[in-house]
Amino acid sequence: MDKDEKHHYNQRILEKTILLPWYVEEFISNKRRKLSPTTLLNYCYDYIIFFDWITSEGIFDGQRKDIPLNILETLTILEVESFLSHLEFNLQNSKLTVNRKLSSLKSLFDYLQNKAETKELKPYILRNIMAKMELNAVKEDQNTTAIRIGGKILRGSDDFEKFREFVANDYGIINKDKKKIYNFHQFNRERDTAIISLILGSGLRLSEVAGADLRDIDTQKGHIRVIRKGNKEQYVYFSDTALFDLQQYFNIREAKYKVDKDNKALFIAAAIGPKSKNRRLTGRAIEKLVEKYVKAFGKPTITVHTLRHSFATRYHQENNDVPKLRDQLGHSSVQTTMIYTHLNDLEMREAVNKTDN
Repeated sequence: MDKDEKHHYNQRILEKTILLPWYVEEFISNKRRKLSPTTLLNYCYDYIIFFDWITSEGIFDGQRKDIPLNILETLTILEVESFLSHLEFNLQNSKLTVNRKLSSLKSLFDYLQNKAETKELKPYILRNIMAKMELNAVKEDQNTTAIRIGGKILRGSDDFEKFREFVANDYGIINKDKKKIYNFHQFNRERDTAIISLILGSGLRLSEVAGADLRDIDTQKGHIRVIRKGNKEQYVYFSDTALFDLQQYFNIREAKYKVDKDNKALFIAAAIGPKSKNRRLTGRAIEKLVEKYVKAFGKPTITVHTLRHSFATRYHQENNDVPKLRDQLGHSSVQTTMIYTHLNDLEMREAVNKTDN
């Protein structure tokens, strides 16, 4: 994440924290050095939902920002269970999403009980209801995960090339009568193709693609420098197809996007309006462009992350080298990488079953 994007997120965090009680603002400030801006912004959204629920249920009669600490200290298990049910059934959150929001609250309450101190050196709260709440049991075994992922990925070189060709050319062809859409595609087609090829040809995470700078690419060695989880620097190889598409993008990058000399971002967003400046293409913008193409391609369940899964599945199928795949994907545990062996087991089963026909 570059300075401009960090500044953007920090501004949004400030806008949200002034809507929350003072102790939440203090907690967010305390976590700035330790957590990413995107995580902190998600915390803010989670806390707004929680404190709004407190006022809507009549637990506190007043404004969200004015909710005092003693209200948190006197919440009951039944009340918190009611809130979690509200998330799942009224807001239609998945169990995984409920877990994430509960984890956000656990982090806040832990700070208030075990880290924050009054002038008298006493904790802000003595009773921590969130410490008693258990996360939903939603962990899948690897075979179940493989089955779930299996229907949402591109398989084999044919699927890869068809989707790449669709992004590069066919999307424009099917929208040739829609002038605005067609022109927008023609303007961004090299950039968008390079993004798709890079993910399908390397298995990079969304944040790694969005955060990449031009200087991170080495076209001679065919690799890209990325900062992975835990702030680890790594050089990740990408395919020859990705290299070709990146070079096509490099050929038009400066002329089309009128890139400022101090803008080092690899992927650039088109300027909107005569006074607008070019800027780094954000992770959300990359998600949206992928959503646009996969929907038109007829596979709306595909996401940036399942493109990463697609690369990993194909890599394992062709190389059968789990340790190297683990390094390529940046997994901290080899057990995570083993999911792709299960995906191949499923494909083998399907192939065997076809012999009965």
